[in-house]
Amino acid sequence: MTDILVSENIVGAPMDALRKSHEVAFEPDLWKNPARLAECIADCRALIVRNQTRVTRELIGAAGRLQIIARAGVGLENVDVQAASEAGVVVSYTPVQNALSVAELTLGLMLGLARKIPAADRHVKAGGWERLRYSGIELSGKTLGLVGFGRIAFLTAMRAKAFGMRLLAYDPYLDPDALTVTEAQPQLVGLDDLLAASDFVTCHLPSSPDTRGLFTYARFCRMKPSAFFINVARGDVVVEADLIRALHEQKIAGAGLDVRAVEPPEKGPLCEMDNVILVPHIGAFTAEGQHRVVACVCRDVEAVLSGRPAANYVNFPLPKQR
Repeated sequence: MTDILVSENIVGAPMDALRKSHEVAFEPDLWKNPARLAECIADCRALIVRNQTRVTRELIGAAGRLQIIARAGVGLENVDVQAASEAGVVVSYTPVQNALSVAELTLGLMLGLARKIPAADRHVKAGGWERLRYSGIELSGKTLGLVGFGRIAFLTAMRAKAFGMRLLAYDPYLDPDALTVTEAQPQLVGLDDLLAASDFVTCHLPSSPDTRGLFTYARFCRMKPSAFFINVARGDVVVEADLIRALHEQKIAGAGLDVRAVEPPEKGPLCEMDNVILVPHIGAFTAEGQHRVVACVCRDVEAVLSGRPAANYVNFPLPKQR
């Protein structure tokens, strides 16, 4: 009988170790087949997912022995946490394990946009050598506006300081006395003020009713025409058609997107723009970050299945009697 079901491509040494003590069913494409997923989960005690498996109320209801849902990542949009809690199932996640990887990608996108690196690379590979065409700007002396100031934004801010950047931050839920604020020392401002003053705007917001569609055409128009927008958080915080319009009308200078409203996205106008960098939701995908993430979920699964509390739980540390 299967103890643990892994419905996405989650691998590594910690997963190999988990197999030594438990019966693990590894089916990396199972998330694509909800009906079969419901059949496979019926007798499992643990489900390990990333962000593609839709862990719905119906799926949880089909899992009579389920004790823990372990999400290898931060966002929980694909997990019905309320339904899991009602069923007595622990929901665990990895709140900080991939934060450094995402922060470094944010800086990478900023540098790529500032120095036009992807476009220059394509130009040279095509036989060109027009150096002045790819003149860029320095990060030093520029203003970075961080929308949302959690762990990833904090790590981004600390690295941006090393480039000599001025920091602004907007987060309506942020405690001004939080350690992240006292350490990074951003100036806390309203969203409109941040957009108007920043040379780079980076988004670090979760998907929620308050944040979905936050970045509209009107908000892009509040930015400097020379400013760049970077989103490494969730795609649905941006109205993509409005971003395309703002780019076409040169309301902003460019954009770097790791996330999209629909993933994978269809090919569209953004793919034709030299001032846009698109990457396939790879923020967390470094060797080091993934090792930490997989190790974290495997520890919590091992703990719960052994009768011990999960460390990184969302609702409660131990399963409750149904």
